[in-house]
Amino acid sequence: MRFIEVLQNAFKVKDLRKKIGMTLLLIIIFRIGCFITVPGLQDAALDSLAGNGLFRFMDMLSGGAFQQVSIFSLGISPYINASIIMQLLTVAIPYLEKKQKDPDGRKQISQWTRYAAIALGLLQSVMLYFNINGEATTINLFATAGKFDIFTFLLMVITFTTGTAVLMWLGEKITEVGIGNGISMIIFAGIISAGPRAAISLYDLVVGGGIFGKWYFNIFVALAIVIVFLAVIVAVVWMEGGERRIPVQYAKKVVGNKVYGGQSTHIPLKVNSSGVLPIIFAMSLLQFPATIVAFIGKSNATKGFAGFINSFSAGNSWGYVLVYALLILGFTFFYNIVYFDPVDIANNLKKNGGFIPGLRPGAPTADFIKKSSHRITWFGAIFLAVLAVFPTVIQLICSIFNKDLGSINLWFGGTTVLILVGVALETVRQIEAQLLMRNYRGFLD
Repeated sequence: MRFIEVLQNAFKVKDLRKKIGMTLLLIIIFRIGCFITVPGLQDAALDSLAGNGLFRFMDMLSGGAFQQVSIFSLGISPYINASIIMQLLTVAIPYLEKKQKDPDGRKQISQWTRYAAIALGLLQSVMLYFNINGEATTINLFATAGKFDIFTFLLMVITFTTGTAVLMWLGEKITEVGIGNGISMIIFAGIISAGPRAAISLYDLVVGGGIFGKWYFNIFVALAIVIVFLAVIVAVVWMEGGERRIPVQYAKKVVGNKVYGGQSTHIPLKVNSSGVLPIIFAMSLLQFPATIVAFIGKSNATKGFAGFINSFSAGNSWGYVLVYALLILGFTFFYNIVYFDPVDIANNLKKNGGFIPGLRPGAPTADFIKKSSHRITWFGAIFLAVLAVFPTVIQLICSIFNKDLGSINLWFGGTTVLILVGVALETVRQIEAQLLMRNYRGFLD
């Protein structure tokens, strides 16, 4: 009842109602685009990649657009990759670092990120064409698989790249006129759309004989999957709200007959300050070598180093789990270094007369904040790594018995839950803030 009451309050506010409506409209446009295939395309669905864990995940993020070879096949991944590159360059190049601190400079960097996303989209479109050309039996009405056709090449590359540009525009529009972060909302919508397929697979596991033969064992497995799924949701919500609070005391100031200051507050250090970004960054980095292999053609994709890359990117080895986990750990600390500046925090405290009890202002305070941040980041990084590799580890264990959980394992896994919960909580907080501004009770009251 409380949830319904809050929703009713949200729709009573004209501005908020308009924002929610625009968000839903733009998401519907995204979903419609996921079902529009490249013009003239015939039997080109990448069914041979169904067993590849990495491409499975890409397909889920794009809402099924990748495997259907729709105009949105690339999803939002070129933009994510461009963001990674720009963030790395911002840390490495002082000129960009200086621009990042200026509002106009940030706008310019955002524009460069868009250009880089289009360039990467163009490159990935070329790679995807060669991948489809090697996998499909018939490309379209004008060409057959395995034979290069300039018309088909241009048609597909332009379509895929344009699809990426449209998705960027949709994401920015959601952020501008809707609720929540646009890019996150598009990813959220893509994952949610894969939910019914996962639920049907879970139903088939129990009713249709499943993958374990005996029905009562399949019911046990299905119940275990649901229980683990709910447990992961609880763990993610708990970790998302987890933080260490460093106490801060402000010195008293006497001005005339009045005393100012003397308040006690705290510096919140979140356990998972980076959210799901390290996982997406790691996925994007692992995706890149696999897409390059598409250039060499299907016949050579199982030979030599290309064969190793192709096999490794499938996500069906313990080596993949190790590399994936290490990348997540690295990106989590990278995010912490880029976006959390203990020296700046210490200087601001000193300027405003604040101090941490038992520590001198300045360098000692900065060192303490830095050490505290690193310690808590370790917990967040390990938590993210465990969540991310959990579905792959379960699949590897099942493969010992020649079993495949398929999309069930992926959709009910930790990464999916983290994205869903993270985006949902952020959206709820934004709606909450809008309601509180107008003296309505929110979700979190």
